[in-house]
Amino acid sequence: MNFRSACTSFSAATLALAAFLPTTAPALSQDRTRQDRPGQFDFYVLSLSWSPTFCASQKGDGNDQQCGATRDFRFIVHGLWPQYEKGYPDFCRTDEPDRVPRSVGQSLFDIMPSMGLIGHQWRKHGSCTGLGQREYFAKVREAFGRVRLPTDLSRGETSVTLSADEIEQKFIAANPGMSRRGISASCEGRRLEEIRVCLTKDLQFRDCAEVDADGCRASSITLPPAR
Repeated sequence: MNFRSACTSFSAATLALAAFLPTTAPALSQDRTRQDRPGQFDFYVLSLSWSPTFCASQKGDGNDQQCGATRDFRFIVHGLWPQYEKGYPDFCRTDEPDRVPRSVGQSLFDIMPSMGLIGHQWRKHGSCTGLGQREYFAKVREAFGRVRLPTDLSRGETSVTLSADEIEQKFIAANPGMSRRGISASCEGRRLEEIRVCLTKDLQFRDCAEVDADGCRASSITLPPAR
């Protein structure tokens, strides 16, 4: 298992249940010889998905909460993932319930538009943070607010095509303290899939060699319009 497949290699069948989890090709290895324990990790990755890319491949698949005719999401939170310097923990044992109550999840619908996504992110990643459910999702909200979205990218009114470096540079320009070694753009074919930003445990920007090396290698990437 690797960094990408841990968080983005969900099957289409699972996507129908989770309502949002994009896929990418495997790249980095995960060390499964150690036991993952809540709270024992090095930093976070905030994964911001470009919703129009996901929705372009999901027509008719029952993801109306995110991709319905009245929905026009742009960047949304795929997840806030605890990471080791190499690899990541997942599905940690915790005293918290596996199920996330709707009363907790619905407050996140503006940035994580389905209970399937919210529940999966808690079980696989939130459980390893050492935080309770409410604390974890408050951290997700705080992390999302920490990153300024470049206006010309996040507007989503028309299609935009740039190189991965140009997309990353726009985020860096909008976020003082962010470096090119602390952000990675991933793609689905030649469409932007996600922006991954590395953050310390107190949500300061930091470098992350493994995540940075796992970026898109396409010569140009398109952000499809929201509508």
